[in-house]
Amino acid sequence: MDPVRVASSEITPEERFVSRRALLAGGLGLAAVQSLGSFAGAAFGQAAPSPQALAFKRNAALSVKEPPNSYQDITTYNNYYEFGTDKSDPAENAQHLRTRPWAVTVGGEAEVTGSFDLDDILRSNPLEERIYRLRCVEAWSMVVPWVGFPLAALLQRFKPTSKAKYVEFRSLYDPKQMPGQRSGVLEWPYVEGLRIDEAMHPLTLMVVGLYGKVLPNQNGAPLRLVVPWKYGFKGIKAIVGIKFVERMPHTTWAGSNPSEYGFFANVNPAVDHPRWSQATERRIGSGSLFASRIPTLPFNGYADQVASLYSGLDLRRNF
Repeated sequence: MDPVRVASSEITPEERFVSRRALLAGGLGLAAVQSLGSFAGAAFGQAAPSPQALAFKRNAALSVKEPPNSYQDITTYNNYYEFGTDKSDPAENAQHLRTRPWAVTVGGEAEVTGSFDLDDILRSNPLEERIYRLRCVEAWSMVVPWVGFPLAALLQRFKPTSKAKYVEFRSLYDPKQMPGQRSGVLEWPYVEGLRIDEAMHPLTLMVVGLYGKVLPNQNGAPLRLVVPWKYGFKGIKAIVGIKFVERMPHTTWAGSNPSEYGFFANVNPAVDHPRWSQATERRIGSGSLFASRIPTLPFNGYADQVASLYSGLDLRRNF
């Protein structure tokens, strides 16, 4: 896929979502850091304010040319079982999740480990916007303007050792705030993982925003993973733990139903889900359930950038 510049008119007017304050040298501006905690007031009985703008730069070179889905599409049609199994449940049930204070614990095969405040992490990782395709295993898709920073920039700070072959991610476990965790639909907390080379790839993004604004709770606030060439269930939300490990992690969906959800989860139109075809997809926002479908692209259209990661690997067996 050739890099394509996306006109701002294809997204939203600049003044609607770019912070008036510039990036501080070497990190995220104070206004943006403060705005990332804008949902915290809801936990104390205050009305949740509308998401505030973030300071960021656009990365056109790593963005796709398709126009993004609407903010409404992206924030009301979600897979997030911690808040319910229906697509509308997260938007309805996630609004009171407390996203500040928020700490991320780092452990395993690394020289630097411990508990790190998310706002401290953000101050040293300038944000950028990337427009990525999102493809879910249920054969629906979106185009999303994420705001975040490269996962590699974060992981390198912890100095993983030569034993670190994989990176394991763990989400928040709090059934009082996440009603879906009171059910046995999945094993909690949610766990996902990547090979270290996948985690360090330039396309792999840690996300804190959407459409230039603070990430809504139903989309994974305050910190989620986006790996655009993989199915959406790899994009773990509400991350509280990162661990460098030597062996492939036991991940939630692969452990729950290994015949349907593999560890790699690379988008592959030639490998069907046991209950439906993956050869085509329905773009959310394109009309009814019977709207014309579009062909699914290998690696979700990112094959030129990532196919070399899997040279020699049988992608039918390692799905």
